[in-house]
Formats: sequence, structure tokens, C-alpha cells
Amino acid sequence: MQIRVGYEIVYDCVQPTPMVLMLHVHHSRAPDLAVPDHLVTDPFVPVHAYRDAFGNWCSRIVAPAGRLRISSTAVVNDAGLPDPVVASAQEHPVQDLPDETLTYLLGSRYCETDRLSEVAWHLFHTAPPGWARVQAICDFVHNHITFDYMSARSTKTAWEVFSEKRGVCRDFAHLAVALCRAMNIPARYCTGYLSDINVPPPHGPMDFAGWFEAYLGGAWHTFDARNNKPLWGRVLIGRGRDAVDVPISNTFGPNTLVSFNVWADEVQGMEAAKS
Repeated sequence: MQIRVGYEIVYDCVQPTPMVLMLHVHHSRAPDLAVPDHLVTDPFVPVHAYRDAFGNWCSRIVAPAGRLRISSTAVVNDAGLPDPVVASAQEHPVQDLPDETLTYLLGSRYCETDRLSEVAWHLFHTAPPGWARVQAICDFVHNHITFDYMSARSTKTAWEVFSEKRGVCRDFAHLAVALCRAMNIPARYCTGYLSDINVPPPHGPMDFAGWFEAYLGGAWHTFDARNNKPLWGRVLIGRGRDAVDVPISNTFGPNTLVSFNVWADEVQGMEAAKS
């Protein structure tokens, strides 16, 4: 299966404005790119690419005063399978965890493990350790939170999501991440494309999505507390401690977001053969 992914984002800037963008498909999916995801700007500006501390591809630009269009379209080869379920994956004692996973046990900007630790142990201490415990956390978050675009705000933390019981996909992920960490299970926040492949209509407008990965059985595994079921066509862009590490853009000056469009669709028939 092939998936066409891409975006078109338009900004108005009142002055030359430095930006850091995280819009490239993650390097772990680079071998799957049938058509590369080149970042295109209109008007043209120089783009400097680098990898951040978490291994995510980032782009630095200076947006000129006026209107700037940033876009890309790529085609990704995909196995055409839903998110894998590995029910036998077990938790690791903290002393046996690899060094590189330990940062994902700690509290972070949006995931206050200190405030949620007592809640987590009260809710999940009797859940079977391993995959079943992480799934129990996802079940709780999925049922506890009502999806609501109008409740979204950039400052909302996991504790506030837990208390307010409303949020968007990043809020579901933040709460699940914080609860996993409170149970001594490393968890990291993910962002990327999530298609509507094999999802019955009606479909909402496409957007970048947030989910998370938990470290079980010697590997990182995908979980999605908002949808709470295996889905098709998930294409990773970035990973980090929480959303503060994987923003699609950081802008360093006044600007207006004029328009924002994202797509992730299966390439059909002869069109796929030509790619």
C-alpha cells in the first residue's frame, strides 16, 4: 500500500521571522519514501536541516515579511497493516531498563507525574503488568476524556486534562504518557500523520495527530488513547518527552497563521503503479 502525505501551511509575517519547523517524515520511515518529502517555500527561502536531540528532522528558515507558503507532498510505502498488538510484551523493572529510556520515566512540561502518581497507582496497581496495564491506561483515558476541539489550548497539561475531562488528541496522549510514567513504564509522545484508511465515515478534517509509545518487552510499541484501537496508515514525524519537543513550528516573531491543510490518503490503482 502507498500513502500520500503532505501539508500546506500559510503564514503572514510583519517582519523577517526565524522559524524552526518539524514537518519531515521521521528518519525511521525514510527507507519507505517512494516520493521524498521535500519542503517547498513560496517565495523561496534557504532551508537548513538538522536533527534535534531526539533524532527528529528539523528545518530552519527565516520567513520574509509578508505571506509565506510552506508545503510538501510525499508518497510512503506502507505494509498496509494496522498498528501491531503484542499482548505478551512485559514491563521491565526500573533497574533493568536501558539508559536511553530513563528520561521517559520523568515528569515533563505537559506530563506532571508527581501530580498524577497517586491517581495512577490507585487506578492501575491491580492491572496485570505489561501490555495489559498500558491498555488499561488507554481504556481509562479514552473513557474519561471527551474529545472537544473547543477545549484545546497550548498550555493544557495532563493534570488539567484529567481534571477537566475534555481535550484533543495531544491531551489524550499526554495523560496516558503521564500515567504510564507514574507506573514506572517509559512512555514518549509521538506526532505524525494518521490517515482515515479503513475508518468508516464521517471523517473530520485531516490534521497532524498525537499518540504515544510505551517501552515493553525490549521495544517501543504504539498506543493511541484517543482512538483506542489499532489503525492503518500511521506515519511518524517526531518523538519526544511531550508536545513541547515536537511542535510543527516554533516561530520567533509576530505572525498570523492564515491557513493550515494536511492530508494522508491511500494512493489508488494505476496512480500507485506510477509512483
